[in-house]
Amino acid sequence: MAQALSFEFLTAGQIQFGRGKVGAGLAPQIMTLGVPVMVITGGSGLRHTGTRALVDALAPVLQIAIAAEPDLKTIEGAVMRARGAGVACVVAIGGGAVIDAGKAIAALIPAPHSALRYLEVVGEGRALDAAPLPFVAIPTTAGTGAEVTKNAVISVPEHQRKVSLRDARMLPDLAIIDPRLCDGMGRAQTMMSGLDALTQVIEPYLCTRANPFTDALCRNAIPRAVSGLRRLSDAFDRGGDDPMARDDMALASVIGGLALANAGLGAVHGLAGPAGGYLAQHGLICARLLVPVLLANEARAESPALRGRFSDLRAWMGDAFGVSAEMAFEALARFIEGQNLPRLGQAGLPADKIDQIAQAAASASSMKANPVDLTASDLTEILREAL
Repeated sequence: MAQALSFEFLTAGQIQFGRGKVGAGLAPQIMTLGVPVMVITGGSGLRHTGTRALVDALAPVLQIAIAAEPDLKTIEGAVMRARGAGVACVVAIGGGAVIDAGKAIAALIPAPHSALRYLEVVGEGRALDAAPLPFVAIPTTAGTGAEVTKNAVISVPEHQRKVSLRDARMLPDLAIIDPRLCDGMGRAQTMMSGLDALTQVIEPYLCTRANPFTDALCRNAIPRAVSGLRRLSDAFDRGGDDPMARDDMALASVIGGLALANAGLGAVHGLAGPAGGYLAQHGLICARLLVPVLLANEARAESPALRGRFSDLRAWMGDAFGVSAEMAFEALARFIEGQNLPRLGQAGLPADKIDQIAQAAASASSMKANPVDLTASDLTEILREAL
C-alpha cells in the first residue's frame, strides 16, 4: 500500500519579484510599521541608486555594514547596538551573508538569552523564546535563496564551523527580489553565486524528502539555472552582460531557497558547513563539490526512482549544454573549469584537514537528506577531488 503524502510548505510572508521593484517607492510599505528601522548592507555599500534611495527614504536609526560572512561576535555586537537604538524592524540589503546576518539579528534582539542557547551544533540548539522582529530581505546576489529560508548561517571561528540559527518564524516577512541589483556583477561572484543556486535546486530534487511541490519547482528551475549560467558565461566572454539570464538566475535562487526549506539538501551542503570554517566562499565550495558529489551519489543509487531522477537531471543538463545525457556531468565539469575559479586547495582549504571536515560532515543536518549513504571515507575522497 502506498504511503500517504504529508508535508508542510514554508514560504516568506510575501515575495515580490521583478525588475525595478527596489526603489524609494518601497519605503512606505516598511514605514507603515511606524517603528525605528535598522538597515544592514554589504561591506562594499550600496551599488545601485535604487537601494541607496530606499535607505535614504527609510532614514534608519542604525545602519551597519557586514564586510564578510557573519561571525558570532559580529552578530552579538550588532544585536547590542540595535537594542540600544530601540530598533523594532530590520532590513537587509545584500548577498546571502548580509541577509543571514539580518535574520539572525532580527531573531536575537528580542531573545532573552545568549545566541549559544539557540545555535545548532556548537550551542544548545533550542527554539527561540520570542518571535523575531519584522524582517525585510532584499538580495543583491542570485545564489543562496536566503531571502526565503528560515535559518541564518553564522561562522563560529573558535569551533572552525559554520552553524545555523533556525526557527520557522525567521522566514522574512517581506522578500523583494529585483534582478536588476545583480546587473554588472563580476564573473567570479556571478558564477560562484549561480552555482550555489544550481546546487540548491538539484539537491532538493534528488534528496530523500523531495515531494510534489518541490519537484514542480525544481523541474523548471534546474534547466533554467543551467541555461542562465551558460548564457551569462557567453556574455562575459563577449565583454557584456545578459539581463534576461540574470532574471533566470534570480528566479532559480528564490526557487532553490523554497525547495531546500521544504525538502532538504545533501552532501554538497553537508560538506560546505564544516569546510566553511576554513574557507569563507560558500559559493566556491558548492561549485567545486557539485560534480564530485553528483557522481558519488549516482554511483550508489540503487532504487529505480532515484536512478530515474538522475536520468531526468542528465537529460535537462545535456539539453542545456547541447550534449548527450551521458556526457551531461562532464559538460558541467568542463563549464565550471572554464570559469577560472580556484580549486578549494588553491583558495585556502588545508589538505591536512579534509579527514576532519569529512567526519564533521557525516553528521551534518544537510547530510540527513542525501539520497544515498556516504561514509566519511567517501566524503574525504570527494573533498580530495575538489582540492
